Amino acid sequence: MTKIVDHAFDEHFKTRLKQYQTLLKEHKYDYLVVPAGMPIRKYLDDMDYPFKVNPHFKALVPLTHNPHCQIIIPQSGKPTLLYYQPVDFWHTVPADPSGSYTTHFNIHSIAKPADALKHFPKDGRVVLLGQKEGILDAVSFSAQNPESLVFPLYWDRAYKSAYEIECIAQANRIAARAHNAARDAFYAGETEQGINLAYLKAAGVQENDMPYGNIVALNESAAILHYTDCKFDKPKQHHSFLIDAGADVNGYASDITRTYSFAKNDEFADMIKAMDDMHLGLLDDIKIGGSYVDLHVKAHYQIADILKRFEFVTATAEELVESGVSSAFFPHGLGHQLGLQVHDVGGHQTNREGGVTPPPQEHPFLRNTRQLEENQVLTVEPGLYFIETLLADVRETELKSKINWEKIEKFKPFGGIRIEDDIVVTKDGHRNLSREAFNELD
Repeated sequence: MTKIVDHAFDEHFKTRLKQYQTLLKEHKYDYLVVPAGMPIRKYLDDMDYPFKVNPHFKALVPLTHNPHCQIIIPQSGKPTLLYYQPVDFWHTVPADPSGSYTTHFNIHSIAKPADALKHFPKDGRVVLLGQKEGILDAVSFSAQNPESLVFPLYWDRAYKSAYEIECIAQANRIAARAHNAARDAFYAGETEQGINLAYLKAAGVQENDMPYGNIVALNESAAILHYTDCKFDKPKQHHSFLIDAGADVNGYASDITRTYSFAKNDEFADMIKAMDDMHLGLLDDIKIGGSYVDLHVKAHYQIADILKRFEFVTATAEELVESGVSSAFFPHGLGHQLGLQVHDVGGHQTNREGGVTPPPQEHPFLRNTRQLEENQVLTVEPGLYFIETLLADVRETELKSKINWEKIEKFKPFGGIRIEDDIVVTKDGHRNLSREAFNELD
């Protein structure tokens, strides 16, 4: 970690520890065990799937590639970190613990996962925060992921510390550099696979280190929202390129999407510019106390306006939104909470005690219904696509005669457009971590 992040981590950890220990006292638990997790073995094989750490674990310590570690938090006093360092000549052995986090723990190195058991509390009420697997099957916990603890933790994860915001900002800087490399590979006529390799090289990571599978979509594949095929063959003609990809710093993710036209100065490029302008205009409405649901609905009206401006429809924005036809062109939600997980928890939670505030019936895929508050980090990602399975339903509506089907057919080879930035809600409005990162590269 950098010195800036080191200093910010100290305050972050103290706040986290106080939060956890307060919850233990309130609910009369004596200890909290937070496992890093363990790799999952492939069926009928001697190899594991790529390891993904327990989010609760990396919220407390910046270790994302260290399975079989355990954190033990007492109701008061210093927590313990059981640090797994096996005797192993098959794999890389984790280096000795280092960095500012080490000052906050009593650290014990363990050579075998089962060695952790001798350090576990022998009495008292012990709660598990994570999955019960491996050596944990031998432990009798008083509770596992009780709602009285996890709901407050999920709720509070929306409010990012200075350390967390800086980690996400650094993840944006890595991703911005890699996005530019991917863009350049696209304009050089590369395949999806070639573009993806350019991204990974510029980010300096392997594919398994990404916070989610990169979406690298040429032409009509941009209309597949979660496209991950990453083809090796070169298309007959490059029309468009949509890339949705991020990076990871200390377990915190960035999530950025950009869209490009190969011609650079055609009508599709004009549409990308219109979507980008609309996207940035939406951000001006981000303020403390604002409604993310209202922001999502406003995006539908503005995308409908773009459809009319570019003569894909003759219907009004009101007709398109109120009939649900706008959802055929913009079927996903405007964005989501971002942090320890790309789609971070708590986006539909009603309050600190739990409950669910679902999205409007007309917009079921919206992942965030929380009121906007200071230090939340969210994505904003409006999109406009030409998806035949959804357009087929539009052909059965009363508005079918107000759709320019001939022009839509001409634009299907372009797939669609999505623009996505990572946004911090501030007391004065917002901070755009993604644009900051790209601007640093100019």
